[in-house]
Amino acid sequence: MATKKNVFISFDYDNDAHYKRLLLAWDANKEFDFSFYDGSLRDKIDSKNAPYIKSVIRPKILAATHLLCIIGKESAASPWIAWEIEVANGASKKLIGVKIEKDHTTPAAMLAKGATWALSFNFDAIKKAVDSA
Repeated sequence: MATKKNVFISFDYDNDAHYKRLLLAWDANKEFDFSFYDGSLRDKIDSKNAPYIKSVIRPKILAATHLLCIIGKESAASPWIAWEIEVANGASKKLIGVKIEKDHTTPAAMLAKGATWALSFNFDAIKKAVDSA
């Protein structure tokens, strides 16, 4: 029996939390044979809380088998998303990207890392990407 995939979701809290909630709702579907880490960051990466937040988030990323990055309009500019991707990549986690809209810019940290891509933000495309990663 295959090991259940544990997916850490990287996303822009201010702009794309709706899409993270949608993923969590899909997680209840028996066709999704993986689980998501449901953690959200509201603080800026350079806030006074950043070292503490990183100390909490890093083990969650390291415990995951995959990092799924929801790429919205502002994701490429997010230092949190870049940091999460770099932590996952440094730990040889499988990376999955899904753009909310095709014209959204991919975060530089995702480039040339062998990421698997969901070609659209829908249940079937994301399930296929996670299953094949």
